[in-house]
Amino acid sequence: MIFAIGFLCSGELGLNTLKFLSREFIPQFIFTDNHSDGIIEFATNNGIPIFIGNPRKKDPSEFLKKFKTDIIFSVNYLFIVEKNILNHPKFYAINLHGSLLPKYRGRTPHVWAIINGEKETGITAHIMAEGCDTGDIVLQRVIQIGLNHTGADILKEFKTIYPEMIFKLIMQIKTNQLKCIKQDHSKATYFGKRTSIDGQINWNWQRERIYNWVRAQAYPYPGAYTMLRDQKIIIDQIIFSELGYENDMPNGLILRTDPTILVKTPNGVIELIKVRNDSMITVISKEIFD
Repeated sequence: MIFAIGFLCSGELGLNTLKFLSREFIPQFIFTDNHSDGIIEFATNNGIPIFIGNPRKKDPSEFLKKFKTDIIFSVNYLFIVEKNILNHPKFYAINLHGSLLPKYRGRTPHVWAIINGEKETGITAHIMAEGCDTGDIVLQRVIQIGLNHTGADILKEFKTIYPEMIFKLIMQIKTNQLKCIKQDHSKATYFGKRTSIDGQINWNWQRERIYNWVRAQAYPYPGAYTMLRDQKIIIDQIIFSELGYENDMPNGLILRTDPTILVKTPNGVIELIKVRNDSMITVISKEIFD
Protein backbone atom coordinates (compact mmCIF):
# COMPACT_ATOMS: atom_id res chain seq x y z
CA MET A 1 0.00 0.00 0.00
CA ILE A 2 1.29 3.44 -0.94
CA PHE A 3 0.01 6.24 1.25
CA ALA A 4 -0.76 9.78 0.16
CA ILE A 5 0.94 11.94 2.78
CA GLY A 6 0.67 15.62 3.65
CA PHE A 7 3.33 17.45 5.61
CA LEU A 8 3.14 20.38 8.03
CA CYS A 9 6.56 21.74 8.90
CA SER A 10 8.66 24.76 9.75
CA GLY A 11 12.29 25.68 10.17
CA GLU A 12 15.48 23.72 9.77
CA LEU A 13 14.18 20.62 11.52
CA GLY A 14 11.15 20.52 9.24
CA LEU A 15 13.29 20.98 6.13
CA ASN A 16 15.80 18.35 7.21
CA THR A 17 13.00 15.83 7.79
CA LEU A 18 11.44 16.67 4.43
CA LYS A 19 14.71 16.01 2.63
CA PHE A 20 15.15 12.64 4.31
CA LEU A 21 11.59 11.56 3.58
CA SER A 22 11.84 12.63 -0.07
CA ARG A 23 14.19 9.69 -0.63
CA GLU A 24 11.16 7.43 -0.26
CA PHE A 25 8.16 9.59 -1.13
CA ILE A 26 7.17 13.10 -2.15
CA PRO A 27 4.40 14.67 -0.05
CA GLN A 28 1.08 15.53 -1.66
CA PHE A 29 1.28 18.99 -0.15
CA ILE A 30 3.20 21.05 2.39
CA PHE A 31 2.00 23.60 4.94
CA THR A 32 4.61 26.02 6.28
CA ASP A 33 5.12 29.57 7.56
CA ASN A 34 6.23 32.70 5.71
CA HIS A 35 9.77 32.60 7.09
CA SER A 36 10.71 28.98 6.28
CA ASP A 37 12.44 29.90 3.02
CA GLY A 38 14.19 26.55 2.65
CA ILE A 39 10.92 24.64 2.84
CA ILE A 40 9.25 27.00 0.36
CA GLU A 41 12.19 26.54 -2.02
CA PHE A 42 12.06 22.76 -1.59
CA ALA A 43 8.36 22.69 -2.45
CA THR A 44 8.85 24.95 -5.46
CA ASN A 45 11.80 22.94 -6.82
CA ASN A 46 9.90 19.67 -6.47
CA GLY A 47 6.56 20.92 -7.76
CA ILE A 48 4.78 20.28 -4.46
CA PRO A 49 1.66 22.34 -3.74
CA ILE A 50 2.29 24.53 -0.71
CA PHE A 51 0.11 26.46 1.71
CA ILE A 52 2.02 29.34 3.29
CA GLY A 53 0.85 31.15 6.40
CA ASN A 54 -1.27 30.63 9.48
CA PRO A 55 -4.19 28.28 8.65
CA ARG A 56 -6.21 29.82 11.48
CA LYS A 57 -6.12 33.20 9.71
CA LYS A 58 -6.30 31.98 6.12
CA ASP A 59 -8.77 29.10 5.68
CA PRO A 60 -7.06 26.13 3.99
CA SER A 61 -10.28 24.23 3.21
CA GLU A 62 -10.28 25.01 -0.52
CA PHE A 63 -6.61 24.07 -0.75
CA LEU A 64 -7.21 20.72 0.99
CA LYS A 65 -10.20 19.82 -1.19
CA LYS A 66 -7.78 19.02 -4.02
CA PHE A 67 -6.24 16.12 -2.12
CA LYS A 68 -7.33 12.70 -0.90
CA THR A 69 -4.82 12.27 1.89
CA ASP A 70 -4.18 9.19 4.01
CA ILE A 71 -1.82 10.59 6.65
CA ILE A 72 -0.67 14.03 7.74
CA PHE A 73 2.62 14.41 9.59
CA SER A 74 3.59 17.55 11.48
CA VAL A 75 7.20 18.41 12.35
CA ASN A 76 8.14 21.63 14.14
CA TYR A 77 5.10 23.35 12.64
CA LEU A 78 4.58 26.83 14.11
CA PHE A 79 0.81 26.92 14.15
CA ILE A 80 -1.96 25.22 16.09
CA VAL A 81 -4.29 23.55 13.60
CA GLU A 82 -8.04 23.11 13.70
CA LYS A 83 -10.57 20.47 12.64
CA ASN A 84 -10.43 21.34 8.95
CA ILE A 85 -6.87 19.95 8.92
CA LEU A 86 -7.13 17.39 11.75
CA ASN A 87 -10.10 15.64 10.13
CA HIS A 88 -8.79 15.75 6.57
CA PRO A 89 -6.69 12.57 6.36
CA LYS A 90 -8.34 9.16 5.96
CA PHE A 91 -6.27 7.57 8.72
CA TYR A 92 -4.27 9.84 11.03
CA ALA A 93 -2.87 13.30 11.60
CA ILE A 94 0.31 12.78 13.65
CA ASN A 95 2.60 15.33 15.26
CA LEU A 96 6.19 14.73 16.38
CA HIS A 97 6.97 16.63 19.55
CA GLY A 98 10.40 17.03 21.15
CA SER A 99 9.64 15.77 24.65
CA LEU A 100 8.38 12.73 26.51
CA LEU A 101 4.73 13.68 26.70
CA PRO A 102 2.76 14.47 28.77
CA LYS A 103 5.76 16.31 30.23
CA TYR A 104 6.97 19.46 28.49
CA ARG A 105 4.06 20.31 26.26
CA GLY A 106 4.52 23.56 24.35
CA ARG A 107 7.43 25.22 22.56
CA THR A 108 11.16 24.34 22.50
CA PRO A 109 10.65 21.58 25.09
CA HIS A 110 14.20 20.21 24.86
CA VAL A 111 15.60 23.64 25.77
CA TRP A 112 13.33 23.78 28.82
CA ALA A 113 14.34 20.25 29.79
CA ILE A 114 18.03 21.23 29.87
CA ILE A 115 17.28 24.44 31.77
CA ASN A 116 15.47 22.38 34.38
CA GLY A 117 18.35 19.94 34.77
CA GLU A 118 16.56 16.91 33.33
CA LYS A 119 18.65 13.82 32.65
CA GLU A 120 16.56 12.71 29.70
CA THR A 121 14.18 14.02 27.09
CA GLY A 122 12.86 12.44 23.92
CA ILE A 123 10.46 12.56 21.02
CA THR A 124 6.78 11.71 21.14
CA ALA A 125 4.63 10.99 18.12
CA HIS A 126 1.01 11.64 19.00
CA ILE A 127 -2.34 11.94 17.31
CA MET A 128 -3.05 15.59 16.65
CA ALA A 129 -5.93 17.02 18.65
CA GLU A 130 -7.33 20.50 19.15
CA GLY A 131 -5.46 20.92 22.44
CA CYS A 132 -1.73 21.62 22.59
CA ASP A 133 0.16 18.29 22.46
CA THR A 134 -2.74 16.48 24.13
CA GLY A 135 -3.48 13.64 21.69
CA ASP A 136 -2.92 9.91 22.15
CA ILE A 137 0.71 8.74 22.06
CA VAL A 138 1.62 6.36 19.24
CA LEU A 139 5.42 6.20 19.54
CA GLN A 140 8.17 7.51 21.84
CA ARG A 141 11.97 7.60 21.79
CA VAL A 142 14.07 8.48 24.84
CA ILE A 143 17.16 10.70 24.46
CA GLN A 144 19.68 10.99 27.28
CA ILE A 145 20.81 14.49 28.25
CA GLY A 146 24.50 14.45 29.10
CA LEU A 147 26.07 16.94 31.48
CA ASN A 148 27.63 18.86 28.58
CA HIS A 149 24.78 18.57 26.10
CA THR A 150 23.47 21.82 24.65
CA GLY A 151 20.12 22.54 23.06
CA ALA A 152 21.85 22.33 19.68
CA ASP A 153 23.22 18.86 20.53
CA ILE A 154 19.72 17.56 21.23
CA LEU A 155 18.40 19.20 18.06
CA LYS A 156 21.09 17.36 16.09
CA GLU A 157 19.75 14.07 17.44
CA PHE A 158 16.24 15.13 16.49
CA LYS A 159 17.35 15.54 12.88
CA THR A 160 18.31 11.87 12.73
CA ILE A 161 15.49 10.40 14.81
CA TYR A 162 12.50 12.29 13.38
CA PRO A 163 12.69 10.67 9.90
CA GLU A 164 13.33 7.24 11.46
CA MET A 165 10.20 7.57 13.56
CA ILE A 166 8.08 8.65 10.61
CA PHE A 167 9.22 5.67 8.54
CA LYS A 168 8.41 3.38 11.49
CA LEU A 169 4.98 4.94 11.92
CA ILE A 170 4.17 4.46 8.23
CA MET A 171 5.11 0.79 8.51
CA GLN A 172 2.97 0.35 11.65
CA ILE A 173 -0.01 1.93 9.90
CA LYS A 174 0.50 -0.27 6.84
CA THR A 175 0.53 -3.41 9.00
CA ASN A 176 -2.29 -2.23 11.28
CA GLN A 177 0.05 -2.29 14.29
CA LEU A 178 -0.26 1.33 15.40
CA LYS A 179 -1.27 1.49 19.07
CA CYS A 180 -2.75 4.61 20.65
CA ILE A 181 -2.10 5.29 24.34
CA LYS A 182 -4.00 8.05 26.10
CA GLN A 183 -1.93 10.63 27.92
CA ASP A 184 -2.27 11.04 31.66
CA HIS A 185 -3.21 14.71 31.65
CA SER A 186 -2.73 14.96 35.42
CA LYS A 187 1.02 14.57 34.81
CA ALA A 188 1.22 17.18 32.07
CA THR A 189 3.54 20.16 32.26
CA TYR A 190 3.49 23.07 29.84
CA PHE A 191 6.20 25.53 28.87
CA GLY A 192 5.66 28.52 26.62
CA LYS A 193 7.49 30.04 23.69
CA ARG A 194 10.93 31.49 24.34
CA THR A 195 12.26 34.65 22.71
CA SER A 196 15.71 36.23 22.74
CA ILE A 197 14.76 38.57 25.59
CA ASP A 198 13.96 35.59 27.82
CA GLY A 199 17.62 34.56 28.04
CA GLN A 200 18.90 37.07 30.59
CA ILE A 201 21.00 35.52 33.36
CA ASN A 202 20.04 36.20 36.96
CA TRP A 203 23.35 36.21 38.81
CA ASN A 204 21.54 35.45 42.06
CA TRP A 205 20.84 31.95 40.74
CA GLN A 206 22.94 29.04 41.92
CA ARG A 207 25.77 28.38 39.47
CA GLU A 208 24.30 24.97 38.50
CA ARG A 209 21.17 26.70 37.22
CA ILE A 210 23.25 29.26 35.36
CA TYR A 211 25.25 26.42 33.80
CA ASN A 212 22.08 24.73 32.51
CA TRP A 213 20.65 28.10 31.42
CA VAL A 214 23.73 28.78 29.30
CA ARG A 215 24.13 25.39 27.64
CA ALA A 216 20.42 25.05 26.86
CA GLN A 217 20.45 28.27 24.81
CA ALA A 218 23.96 28.15 23.34
CA TYR A 219 24.64 28.96 19.67
CA PRO A 220 22.85 28.66 17.26
CA TYR A 221 20.05 29.58 19.68
CA PRO A 222 19.77 33.25 20.69
CA GLY A 223 21.73 32.54 23.86
CA ALA A 224 21.88 33.31 27.56
CA TYR A 225 23.07 36.86 28.11
CA THR A 226 24.01 39.56 30.56
CA MET A 227 24.24 43.32 30.22
CA LEU A 228 27.57 45.11 30.65
CA ARG A 229 27.84 48.87 30.20
CA ASP A 230 24.69 48.85 28.03
CA GLN A 231 26.08 46.07 25.86
CA LYS A 232 24.39 42.69 25.51
CA ILE A 233 26.97 39.97 26.13
CA ILE A 234 25.89 36.49 25.06
CA ILE A 235 27.50 33.57 26.89
CA ASP A 236 27.63 30.21 25.15
CA GLN A 237 29.81 28.17 27.49
CA ILE A 238 30.91 28.28 31.11
CA ILE A 239 32.73 26.00 33.54
CA PHE A 240 33.01 26.05 37.32
CA SER A 241 36.07 27.64 38.90
CA GLU A 242 37.67 26.91 42.28
CA LEU A 243 38.67 30.56 42.77
CA GLY A 244 37.82 31.84 46.24
CA TYR A 245 35.58 34.81 47.05
CA GLU A 246 34.00 36.64 49.95
CA ASN A 247 30.36 35.87 50.64
CA ASP A 248 29.35 39.54 50.89
CA MET A 249 30.63 40.27 47.38
CA PRO A 250 27.68 41.04 45.04
CA ASN A 251 26.57 38.24 42.75
CA GLY A 252 27.59 38.89 39.14
CA LEU A 253 30.79 40.64 40.22
CA ILE A 254 33.62 40.14 37.72
CA LEU A 255 36.51 38.87 39.83
CA ARG A 256 39.11 38.54 37.11
CA THR A 257 39.50 39.14 33.37
CA ASP A 258 42.99 37.80 32.68
CA PRO A 259 43.66 35.21 31.42
CA THR A 260 39.98 34.24 31.70
CA ILE A 261 36.82 35.95 32.89
CA LEU A 262 35.60 34.82 36.30
CA VAL A 263 32.24 35.81 37.79
CA LYS A 264 30.92 35.35 41.32
CA THR A 265 27.60 33.57 42.01
CA PRO A 266 25.95 32.71 45.35
CA ASN A 267 27.57 29.28 45.59
CA GLY A 268 30.77 29.56 43.62
CA VAL A 269 32.64 31.15 40.75
CA ILE A 270 32.07 30.48 37.05
CA GLU A 271 34.52 30.91 34.21
CA LEU A 272 33.29 32.26 30.88
CA ILE A 273 34.66 30.12 28.06
CA LYS A 274 32.73 31.33 24.99
CA VAL A 275 31.11 34.75 24.63
CA ARG A 276 29.79 36.75 21.70
CA ASN A 277 27.94 39.97 20.97
CA ASP A 278 24.42 40.42 19.67
CA SER A 279 25.51 39.90 16.06
CA MET A 280 25.51 36.15 16.86
CA ILE A 281 28.91 35.79 15.18
CA THR A 282 31.61 38.02 16.61
CA VAL A 283 33.64 36.55 19.46
CA ILE A 284 34.25 39.18 22.11
CA SER A 285 37.71 39.38 23.59
CA LYS A 286 38.18 39.59 27.33
CA GLU A 287 39.17 43.25 27.00
CA ILE A 288 35.51 44.25 26.88
CA PHE A 289 35.21 43.18 30.53
CA ASP A 290 38.16 45.28 31.71
